[in-house]
Amino acid sequence: MNKLLFLTAILFIVLAGSVSAQDRLSLEDAIGIGLENNYNIQIFENRLSIAENNRSFGNAGFLPALNLSASRTESVEDSEFNAGGQSQTTNGARSTTTNAAVTLDWTLFDGLGMFKTYDLLGVLEEISDAEYRLEVENLVSRITLSYFDIVRIENQLRVLENTVDVSLERIEIEETKLDLGSGSEVELLQARSDLNADRSALLREGIILTEAKIVLNQLLARDPDTAYSVTGEIPIQRGLDEQYLYEKTITENTELDLVRMQQNAADLEVQQIRSERYPEILLNSGYRYNRNEAGGGFFQFNETTGFSVGLTARVNLFDGFNINRRVENARINRKNSDLQLDESRLLIRSRFRTLFRTYQNNIELVDLEQDNLSNAEETLDIALERFRLGGISSLELREAQRSFLEAENRLINSQFNAKVAETELLRLSGEL
Repeated sequence: MNKLLFLTAILFIVLAGSVSAQDRLSLEDAIGIGLENNYNIQIFENRLSIAENNRSFGNAGFLPALNLSASRTESVEDSEFNAGGQSQTTNGARSTTTNAAVTLDWTLFDGLGMFKTYDLLGVLEEISDAEYRLEVENLVSRITLSYFDIVRIENQLRVLENTVDVSLERIEIEETKLDLGSGSEVELLQARSDLNADRSALLREGIILTEAKIVLNQLLARDPDTAYSVTGEIPIQRGLDEQYLYEKTITENTELDLVRMQQNAADLEVQQIRSERYPEILLNSGYRYNRNEAGGGFFQFNETTGFSVGLTARVNLFDGFNINRRVENARINRKNSDLQLDESRLLIRSRFRTLFRTYQNNIELVDLEQDNLSNAEETLDIALERFRLGGISSLELREAQRSFLEAENRLINSQFNAKVAETELLRLSGEL
């Protein structure tokens, strides 16, 4: 007997160790892991790095281009020539030509196009930064909602487990009644059928929980089989200030910032194209070395070196009205950016108002469903006791059980829906 107790204790310790070995994952830890590992975040970080690299004076055209070139050519030729009545024939004459040059090309003036290009590169960098921030906000929102979706499912699992416990107790009571001769075989069979239905619902909810955990692991860029546990509550921030969040949404919403930046980029594109109508002045300079060695002929050796410098000015007199066409298209794009900004403002304002009403309604539903749950729980306790005493039928107990299950699920869902609205409100206002 002592050995049996010892083995049972060891088994309990092993099982408890396997449960505790499952990592407890807090929401803060999940967000931290996601921001570090998520593949989309890494892609947007790399895009931002590219935009930062592109914003340079050299890429805008401010700096000169300096090139070094060198060549050496050897040839074998037969030659015949006549000079002053004297002729000379050379067969297999070897000649060598050596060239080297350092050239500098520098655009001194291009109608201020390089300045507009540099400004545009800066705006493109800001756009990449805004896109990165938007992706971070979206990821934090997705992780938050995925995390609390798991909490919601686990709470519903606990509700279903309690339902199974009540159904098991109901079967025990029915079996006792049947043994005493006051029960019914039909009611016992119905109780067992209801228990199977409850167990089936529990199994289905377990599958949903497994899928939800895989989704969160995917957001965190972790192995789908990584085991973890989450907190058991859905905290809700009550009393969010509607006016404060609305003003923050209008002024600091990342999506609106992104559209405004695209508007600035459209402005600069118009100015950049217009600069092509002005003259362009270029500075050309270089140092050249040339050496020719010939195996035949009068000049067997020739070498030149020297510097060169010059200015080139050019102006586009006519290009088939292409500049005018491009300017007009850029202006149309600018108008489209204005329309897009107006549309985005309207959509975000409408979404904010809808979300805040949803948030307020779900807060009220949480309070209401908590009262309903208390009443349903008390009703179930009374019904179960009366069922033991034979005061109510099995069908009436099942109805009380179903009412309690529905009340708990409504409360859990209203808590989750309130959290969804709260999270999206904070995301829109840049407070997430």
